[in-house]
Amino acid sequence: MVLSQRQRDELNKAIADYLFQNGYKSALGEFQNEANMGGEIEKKYAGLLEKKWTSVIRLQKKVMDLESRLSEAEREINSGGPTRDKRKPTEWIPRPPEKYALSGHRSPVSRVIFHPTYALMVSCSEDATIKIWDYESGDYERTLKGHTDSVQDIAFDHTGKYLVSCSADMTVKLWDFQAYECVKTMHGHDHNVSSVAFMPSGDHIVSASRDKTIKMWAVATGYCIATFTGHREWVRMVRVNQDGSLLASCSNDQTVRVWVVATRECKVELREHDHVVECVAWAPQSAHSSIIEAAGNDVKKKDQAGPFLISGSRDKTIKVWDVSVSVCLFTLVGHDNWVRGLVFHPGGNFIISASDDKTLRVWDIKNRRNQKTLDAHQHFVTSLDFHKSAPYVISGSVDPIVKVWECR
Repeated sequence: MVLSQRQRDELNKAIADYLFQNGYKSALGEFQNEANMGGEIEKKYAGLLEKKWTSVIRLQKKVMDLESRLSEAEREINSGGPTRDKRKPTEWIPRPPEKYALSGHRSPVSRVIFHPTYALMVSCSEDATIKIWDYESGDYERTLKGHTDSVQDIAFDHTGKYLVSCSADMTVKLWDFQAYECVKTMHGHDHNVSSVAFMPSGDHIVSASRDKTIKMWAVATGYCIATFTGHREWVRMVRVNQDGSLLASCSNDQTVRVWVVATRECKVELREHDHVVECVAWAPQSAHSSIIEAAGNDVKKKDQAGPFLISGSRDKTIKVWDVSVSVCLFTLVGHDNWVRGLVFHPGGNFIISASDDKTLRVWDIKNRRNQKTLDAHQHFVTSLDFHKSAPYVISGSVDPIVKVWECR
Protein backbone atom coordinates (compact mmCIF):
# COMPACT_ATOMS: atom_id res chain seq x y z
CA MET A 1 0.00 0.00 0.00
CA VAL A 2 1.50 3.41 -1.02
CA LEU A 3 1.03 6.36 1.34
CA SER A 4 0.39 9.88 0.08
CA GLN A 5 2.91 12.59 0.99
CA ARG A 6 0.56 13.94 3.68
CA GLN A 7 0.06 10.50 5.22
CA ARG A 8 3.82 9.88 5.14
CA ASP A 9 4.48 13.19 6.96
CA GLU A 10 1.86 12.36 9.60
CA LEU A 11 3.33 8.90 10.17
CA ASN A 12 6.84 10.31 10.47
CA LYS A 13 5.68 12.88 13.03
CA ALA A 14 3.86 10.18 15.00
CA ILE A 15 7.01 7.96 15.00
CA ALA A 16 9.11 10.96 16.08
CA ASP A 17 6.69 11.60 18.95
CA TYR A 18 6.85 7.92 19.98
CA LEU A 19 10.71 8.00 20.02
CA PHE A 20 10.69 11.27 21.99
CA GLN A 21 8.12 10.05 24.59
CA ASN A 22 10.12 6.87 25.21
CA GLY A 23 13.49 8.65 25.54
CA TYR A 24 15.13 7.25 22.40
CA LYS A 25 17.01 10.56 21.86
CA SER A 26 19.84 9.41 19.59
CA ALA A 27 17.44 7.35 17.46
CA LEU A 28 15.13 10.40 17.31
CA GLY A 29 18.00 12.63 16.16
CA GLU A 30 19.02 10.15 13.44
CA PHE A 31 15.40 9.70 12.35
CA GLN A 32 14.71 13.45 12.16
CA ASN A 33 17.91 13.87 10.17
CA GLU A 34 17.07 11.20 7.60
CA ALA A 35 13.41 12.23 7.35
CA ASN A 36 14.34 15.89 6.94
CA MET A 37 12.27 16.86 9.98
CA GLY A 38 13.22 19.94 11.92
CA GLY A 39 11.91 21.83 14.93
CA GLU A 40 9.78 20.65 17.83
CA ILE A 41 7.25 17.82 17.64
CA GLU A 42 3.66 19.10 17.53
CA LYS A 43 1.42 18.23 20.49
CA LYS A 44 -1.38 16.92 18.29
CA TYR A 45 0.81 13.91 17.41
CA ALA A 46 1.22 12.90 21.07
CA GLY A 47 0.33 9.22 21.51
CA LEU A 48 -0.96 8.96 17.92
CA LEU A 49 1.17 5.94 16.96
CA GLU A 50 -0.04 3.87 19.95
CA LYS A 51 -3.68 4.82 19.21
CA LYS A 52 -3.39 3.77 15.59
CA TRP A 53 -1.57 0.56 16.55
CA THR A 54 -4.23 -0.53 19.09
CA SER A 55 -7.12 0.38 16.76
CA VAL A 56 -5.52 -1.72 13.99
CA ILE A 57 -5.34 -4.72 16.33
CA ARG A 58 -8.99 -4.18 17.34
CA LEU A 59 -10.03 -3.96 13.70
CA GLN A 60 -8.03 -7.10 12.89
CA LYS A 61 -9.79 -8.96 15.69
CA LYS A 62 -13.18 -7.73 14.45
CA VAL A 63 -12.39 -8.79 10.87
CA MET A 64 -11.36 -12.27 12.04
CA ASP A 65 -14.54 -12.56 14.13
CA LEU A 66 -16.73 -11.50 11.17
CA GLU A 67 -14.91 -13.92 8.87
CA SER A 68 -15.52 -16.83 11.24
CA ARG A 69 -19.21 -15.89 11.57
CA LEU A 70 -19.52 -15.63 7.79
CA SER A 71 -17.98 -19.07 7.26
CA GLU A 72 -20.31 -20.47 9.95
CA ALA A 73 -23.33 -18.92 8.19
CA GLU A 74 -22.14 -20.36 4.85
CA ARG A 75 -21.76 -23.77 6.48
CA GLU A 76 -25.27 -23.46 7.94
CA ILE A 77 -26.75 -22.54 4.54
CA ASN A 78 -24.98 -25.45 2.86
CA SER A 79 -25.92 -28.00 5.50
CA GLY A 80 -29.39 -26.54 6.09
CA GLY A 81 -29.01 -25.58 9.72
CA PRO A 82 -26.90 -25.66 12.85
CA THR A 83 -25.81 -29.27 13.31
CA ARG A 84 -28.52 -30.37 10.89
CA ASP A 85 -26.35 -33.27 9.76
CA LYS A 86 -26.14 -34.46 13.37
CA ARG A 87 -29.89 -34.33 13.92
CA LYS A 88 -32.71 -36.51 12.72
CA PRO A 89 -35.70 -34.80 11.05
CA THR A 90 -37.74 -35.69 14.17
CA GLU A 91 -35.57 -33.19 16.05
CA TRP A 92 -35.73 -30.30 13.57
CA ILE A 93 -37.53 -27.27 14.98
CA PRO A 94 -38.49 -23.88 13.51
CA ARG A 95 -35.61 -21.40 13.57
CA PRO A 96 -35.45 -17.66 12.94
CA PRO A 97 -35.50 -15.71 10.78
CA GLU A 98 -38.73 -16.57 8.97
CA LYS A 99 -38.47 -17.77 5.36
CA TYR A 100 -41.42 -15.61 4.24
CA ALA A 101 -43.61 -12.90 5.78
CA LEU A 102 -46.76 -12.74 3.67
CA SER A 103 -49.09 -9.77 3.71
CA GLY A 104 -52.49 -9.54 2.05
CA HIS A 105 -55.09 -9.77 4.80
CA ARG A 106 -56.55 -6.45 5.94
CA SER A 107 -57.52 -7.63 9.45
CA PRO A 108 -56.13 -10.07 12.05
CA VAL A 109 -55.36 -13.59 10.79
CA SER A 110 -57.46 -16.07 12.79
CA ARG A 111 -56.21 -19.47 11.52
CA VAL A 112 -53.44 -20.91 9.32
CA ILE A 113 -53.33 -24.53 8.05
CA PHE A 114 -51.32 -26.65 5.61
CA HIS A 115 -52.90 -28.55 2.73
CA PRO A 116 -52.46 -32.31 3.34
CA THR A 117 -50.86 -33.00 -0.06
CA TYR A 118 -50.12 -29.86 -2.14
CA ALA A 119 -47.39 -27.31 -1.31
CA LEU A 120 -50.14 -24.92 -0.25
CA MET A 121 -51.27 -23.29 2.96
CA VAL A 122 -54.50 -21.49 3.74
CA SER A 123 -55.19 -18.57 6.04
CA CYS A 124 -58.46 -17.03 7.17
CA SER A 125 -59.03 -13.63 8.67
CA GLU A 126 -61.38 -11.20 10.36
CA ASP A 127 -61.53 -9.46 6.96
CA ALA A 128 -64.06 -12.24 6.00
CA THR A 129 -61.72 -13.83 3.42
CA ILE A 130 -59.77 -17.06 3.03
CA LYS A 131 -56.43 -16.81 1.22
CA ILE A 132 -54.36 -19.55 -0.41
CA TRP A 133 -50.55 -19.35 -0.59
CA ASP A 134 -47.67 -21.47 -1.88
CA TYR A 135 -45.48 -22.00 1.20
CA GLU A 136 -42.41 -23.12 -0.82
CA SER A 137 -42.23 -20.03 -3.05
CA GLY A 138 -44.11 -17.57 -0.83
CA ASP A 139 -46.49 -16.77 -3.72
CA TYR A 140 -50.09 -15.66 -3.19
CA GLU A 141 -52.45 -17.93 -5.14
CA ARG A 142 -56.06 -16.75 -4.67
CA THR A 143 -58.80 -15.52 -2.30
CA LEU A 144 -62.05 -17.32 -1.44
CA LYS A 145 -64.93 -14.94 -0.64
CA GLY A 146 -68.35 -15.91 0.63
CA HIS A 147 -68.56 -15.23 4.36
CA THR A 148 -70.03 -11.89 5.42
CA ASP A 149 -68.18 -11.63 8.74
CA SER A 150 -64.91 -12.69 10.38
CA VAL A 151 -63.78 -16.20 9.32
CA GLN A 152 -62.83 -17.98 12.57
CA ASP A 153 -61.53 -21.41 11.56
CA ILE A 154 -60.76 -23.61 8.54
CA ALA A 155 -59.97 -27.32 8.08
CA PHE A 156 -59.26 -29.80 5.27
CA ASP A 157 -60.61 -33.30 4.92
CA HIS A 158 -57.91 -36.02 4.80
CA THR A 159 -57.75 -35.93 0.99
CA GLY A 160 -57.50 -32.14 0.72
CA LYS A 161 -60.36 -32.13 -1.79
CA TYR A 162 -62.66 -30.18 0.54
CA LEU A 163 -62.10 -27.22 2.81
CA VAL A 164 -64.57 -26.26 5.54
CA SER A 165 -64.79 -22.79 7.11
CA CYS A 166 -66.83 -21.20 9.87
CA SER A 167 -67.58 -17.62 10.65
CA ALA A 168 -69.04 -15.00 12.97
CA ASP A 169 -71.84 -14.79 10.33
CA MET A 170 -73.16 -17.97 12.09
CA THR A 171 -72.60 -20.24 9.05
CA VAL A 172 -70.36 -23.19 8.17
CA LYS A 173 -69.29 -23.33 4.50
CA LEU A 174 -67.97 -26.28 2.51
CA TRP A 175 -65.61 -25.44 -0.37
CA ASP A 176 -64.59 -27.62 -3.30
CA PHE A 177 -60.84 -27.03 -3.18
CA GLN A 178 -60.33 -28.10 -6.79
CA ALA A 179 -62.88 -25.73 -8.28
CA TYR A 180 -62.35 -23.15 -5.51
CA GLU A 181 -66.08 -22.63 -5.01
CA CYS A 182 -68.49 -22.86 -2.10
CA VAL A 183 -70.69 -25.94 -2.56
CA LYS A 184 -72.70 -25.84 0.69
CA THR A 185 -73.61 -23.36 3.40
CA MET A 186 -74.81 -24.84 6.70
CA HIS A 187 -77.13 -22.86 8.97
CA GLY A 188 -78.04 -23.95 12.49
CA HIS A 189 -75.88 -22.20 15.06
CA ASP A 190 -77.40 -19.22 16.88
CA HIS A 191 -74.17 -17.30 17.35
CA ASN A 192 -70.55 -16.88 16.16
CA VAL A 193 -69.14 -20.26 14.95
CA SER A 194 -65.60 -20.37 16.33
CA SER A 195 -64.20 -23.76 15.35
CA VAL A 196 -64.63 -26.46 12.73
CA ALA A 197 -63.08 -29.86 11.92
CA PHE A 198 -63.61 -32.84 9.62
CA MET A 199 -64.18 -36.33 11.01
CA PRO A 200 -61.40 -38.73 9.80
CA SER A 201 -63.79 -40.42 7.33
CA GLY A 202 -64.51 -37.08 5.65
CA ASP A 203 -68.29 -37.77 5.75
CA HIS A 204 -69.03 -35.47 8.69
CA ILE A 205 -68.00 -32.08 10.02
CA VAL A 206 -68.10 -30.86 13.63
CA SER A 207 -68.41 -27.20 14.61
CA ALA A 208 -68.27 -25.30 17.91
CA SER A 209 -70.03 -22.04 18.64
CA ARG A 210 -70.59 -19.15 21.00
CA ASP A 211 -74.13 -20.55 21.36
CA LYS A 212 -72.47 -23.08 23.80
CA THR A 213 -73.08 -26.10 21.52
CA ILE A 214 -71.09 -28.42 19.25
CA LYS A 215 -72.88 -29.61 16.12
CA MET A 216 -72.19 -32.45 13.70
CA TRP A 217 -73.09 -32.05 10.02
CA ALA A 218 -73.42 -34.57 7.19
CA VAL A 219 -71.20 -33.51 4.28
CA ALA A 220 -73.48 -35.16 1.69
CA THR A 221 -76.63 -33.27 2.69
CA GLY A 222 -75.41 -30.29 4.70
CA TYR A 223 -77.87 -31.21 7.48
CA CYS A 224 -77.11 -31.04 11.20
CA ILE A 225 -77.38 -34.63 12.50
CA ALA A 226 -76.31 -34.17 16.15
CA THR A 227 -75.89 -31.49 18.79
CA PHE A 228 -73.61 -31.86 21.83
CA THR A 229 -74.65 -29.72 24.78
CA GLY A 230 -73.00 -29.28 28.16
CA HIS A 231 -70.61 -26.35 28.06
CA ARG A 232 -71.88 -23.37 30.03
CA GLU A 233 -70.17 -20.74 27.91
CA TRP A 234 -68.78 -20.03 24.42
CA VAL A 235 -67.11 -23.18 22.96
CA ARG A 236 -63.77 -21.97 21.58
CA MET A 237 -62.43 -25.04 19.79
CA VAL A 238 -63.37 -28.60 18.89
CA ARG A 239 -60.90 -31.24 17.70
CA VAL A 240 -61.40 -34.89 16.70
CA ASN A 241 -59.09 -37.73 17.81
CA GLN A 242 -57.26 -39.99 15.32
CA ASP A 243 -59.95 -42.68 14.95
CA GLY A 244 -62.93 -40.30 15.14
CA SER A 245 -64.42 -41.87 18.29
CA LEU A 246 -63.84 -38.85 20.58
CA LEU A 247 -64.18 -35.08 20.39
CA ALA A 248 -62.28 -32.65 22.62
CA SER A 249 -63.65 -29.17 23.19
CA CYS A 250 -62.62 -26.16 25.27
CA SER A 251 -64.62 -23.20 26.43
CA ASN A 252 -64.90 -19.86 28.16
CA ASP A 253 -66.32 -21.88 31.09
CA GLN A 254 -62.63 -22.77 31.81
CA THR A 255 -63.15 -26.50 31.13
CA VAL A 256 -61.97 -29.02 28.57
CA ARG A 257 -64.54 -31.70 27.71
CA VAL A 258 -64.15 -35.03 25.95
CA TRP A 259 -67.23 -36.37 24.15
CA VAL A 260 -68.03 -39.89 22.90
CA VAL A 261 -69.15 -39.42 19.30
CA ALA A 262 -71.32 -42.57 19.21
CA THR A 263 -73.46 -41.64 22.24
CA ARG A 264 -73.02 -37.81 22.13
CA GLU A 265 -72.31 -37.92 25.85
CA CYS A 266 -69.63 -36.00 27.73
CA LYS A 267 -67.19 -38.66 28.92
CA VAL A 268 -64.82 -36.38 30.86
CA GLU A 269 -64.81 -32.82 32.15
CA LEU A 270 -61.29 -31.51 32.85
CA ARG A 271 -61.09 -28.55 35.23
CA GLU A 272 -57.76 -27.08 36.22
CA HIS A 273 -57.32 -23.94 34.14
CA ASP A 274 -58.02 -20.61 35.86
CA HIS A 275 -59.21 -18.76 32.76
CA VAL A 276 -60.78 -19.24 29.32
CA VAL A 277 -59.33 -22.32 27.54
CA GLU A 278 -58.46 -21.19 24.00
CA CYS A 279 -57.15 -24.33 22.28
CA VAL A 280 -56.85 -28.12 22.46
CA ALA A 281 -54.90 -30.75 20.50
CA TRP A 282 -54.83 -34.56 20.61
CA ALA A 283 -51.41 -36.14 21.08
CA PRO A 284 -50.41 -38.31 18.10
CA GLN A 285 -49.14 -41.85 18.77
CA SER A 286 -45.58 -40.61 18.17
CA ALA A 287 -45.82 -38.36 21.25
CA HIS A 288 -47.12 -40.99 23.71
CA SER A 289 -43.70 -42.28 24.84
CA SER A 290 -42.41 -38.73 25.47
CA ILE A 291 -45.53 -37.85 27.50
CA ILE A 292 -45.31 -41.08 29.54
CA GLU A 293 -41.62 -40.42 30.27
CA ALA A 294 -42.37 -36.81 31.30
CA ALA A 295 -45.26 -37.88 33.54
CA GLY A 296 -43.10 -40.42 35.38
CA ASN A 297 -44.50 -43.26 37.44
CA ASP A 298 -48.13 -42.08 37.50
CA VAL A 299 -48.72 -43.39 33.99
CA LYS A 300 -46.33 -46.35 33.96
CA LYS A 301 -48.24 -48.13 36.72
CA LYS A 302 -51.26 -48.47 34.42
CA ASP A 303 -51.49 -51.00 31.62
CA GLN A 304 -53.42 -48.62 29.40
CA ALA A 305 -52.12 -45.05 29.13
CA GLY A 306 -53.84 -42.31 27.16
CA PRO A 307 -55.30 -41.02 25.01
CA PHE A 308 -53.49 -37.77 25.79
CA LEU A 309 -54.68 -34.25 25.19
CA ILE A 310 -53.07 -30.80 25.53
CA SER A 311 -54.84 -27.52 26.24
CA GLY A 312 -53.75 -23.88 26.17
CA SER A 313 -55.41 -21.14 28.16
CA ARG A 314 -55.59 -17.45 28.91
CA ASP A 315 -54.04 -18.37 32.28
CA LYS A 316 -50.77 -18.52 30.20
CA THR A 317 -50.27 -22.27 30.79
CA ILE A 318 -50.31 -25.43 28.68
CA LYS A 319 -51.66 -28.56 30.38
CA VAL A 320 -51.11 -32.18 29.35
CA TRP A 321 -53.99 -34.54 30.25
CA ASP A 322 -54.46 -38.30 30.44
CA VAL A 323 -58.07 -38.61 29.30
CA SER A 324 -58.49 -42.22 30.51
CA VAL A 325 -58.15 -41.15 34.16
CA SER A 326 -59.14 -37.46 33.82
CA VAL A 327 -55.84 -36.28 35.29
CA CYS A 328 -53.56 -33.37 34.44
CA LEU A 329 -50.14 -35.03 34.12
CA PHE A 330 -48.09 -31.83 34.05
CA THR A 331 -48.25 -28.11 33.22
CA LEU A 332 -45.88 -26.13 30.97
CA VAL A 333 -45.31 -22.59 32.23
CA GLY A 334 -43.37 -19.89 30.36
CA HIS A 335 -45.64 -17.75 28.17
CA ASP A 336 -46.23 -14.18 29.33
CA ASN A 337 -49.73 -13.93 27.88
CA TRP A 338 -52.67 -16.00 26.57
CA VAL A 339 -51.82 -19.27 24.81
CA ARG A 340 -53.72 -19.21 21.51
CA GLY A 341 -52.47 -22.15 19.46
CA LEU A 342 -50.94 -25.60 20.04
CA VAL A 343 -49.55 -28.26 17.74
CA PHE A 344 -47.45 -31.40 18.20
CA HIS A 345 -44.18 -31.88 16.31
CA PRO A 346 -44.73 -34.82 13.91
CA GLY A 347 -41.72 -36.54 15.56
CA GLY A 348 -43.57 -36.50 18.88
CA ASN A 349 -40.81 -34.99 21.04
CA PHE A 350 -41.98 -31.38 21.02
CA ILE A 351 -45.05 -29.18 21.42
CA ILE A 352 -45.08 -25.84 19.58
CA SER A 353 -47.27 -23.06 21.01
CA ALA A 354 -48.42 -19.61 19.85
CA SER A 355 -49.25 -16.82 22.23
CA ASP A 356 -50.38 -13.25 22.71
CA ASP A 357 -46.87 -12.57 24.06
CA LYS A 358 -45.95 -12.40 20.30
CA THR A 359 -43.82 -15.56 20.46
CA LEU A 360 -43.79 -19.13 19.22
CA ARG A 361 -42.30 -21.51 21.79
CA VAL A 362 -40.89 -25.00 21.33
CA TRP A 363 -41.39 -27.25 24.38
CA ASP A 364 -39.28 -30.33 25.00
CA ILE A 365 -41.92 -32.78 26.28
CA LYS A 366 -39.63 -35.28 28.04
CA ASN A 367 -37.88 -32.58 30.07
CA ARG A 368 -41.02 -30.40 30.40
CA ARG A 369 -39.10 -27.29 29.46
CA ASN A 370 -39.18 -24.42 26.99
CA GLN A 371 -36.40 -25.33 24.55
CA LYS A 372 -36.64 -22.37 22.14
CA THR A 373 -38.49 -19.07 21.95
CA LEU A 374 -39.03 -17.31 18.61
CA ASP A 375 -39.98 -13.62 18.63
CA ALA A 376 -42.39 -14.33 15.82
CA HIS A 377 -44.64 -11.32 15.20
CA GLN A 378 -45.16 -7.63 15.97
CA HIS A 379 -48.54 -8.43 17.55
CA PHE A 380 -50.44 -11.34 19.16
CA VAL A 381 -49.78 -14.72 17.48
CA THR A 382 -53.22 -16.28 16.91
CA SER A 383 -52.52 -19.58 15.18
CA LEU A 384 -49.87 -22.00 13.95
CA ASP A 385 -49.56 -25.29 12.06
CA PHE A 386 -46.74 -27.83 11.60
CA HIS A 387 -46.50 -29.68 8.28
CA LYS A 388 -46.83 -33.45 8.72
CA SER A 389 -43.96 -34.33 6.38
CA ALA A 390 -42.14 -31.17 5.17
CA PRO A 391 -39.89 -29.15 7.53
CA TYR A 392 -42.16 -26.09 7.79
CA VAL A 393 -44.17 -24.26 10.44
CA ILE A 394 -46.61 -21.43 9.66
CA SER A 395 -47.99 -18.76 11.98
CA GLY A 396 -50.69 -16.10 11.75
CA SER A 397 -51.05 -12.92 13.75
CA VAL A 398 -53.11 -9.86 14.57
CA ASP A 399 -50.34 -7.88 12.80
CA PRO A 400 -51.92 -9.29 10.14
CA ILE A 401 -49.02 -11.24 8.60
CA VAL A 402 -48.69 -14.94 7.77
CA LYS A 403 -45.15 -16.25 8.32
CA VAL A 404 -43.44 -19.39 7.05
CA TRP A 405 -40.67 -20.82 9.26
CA GLU A 406 -38.17 -23.41 8.11
CA CYS A 407 -37.21 -26.21 10.51
CA ARG A 408 -33.65 -27.40 10.89
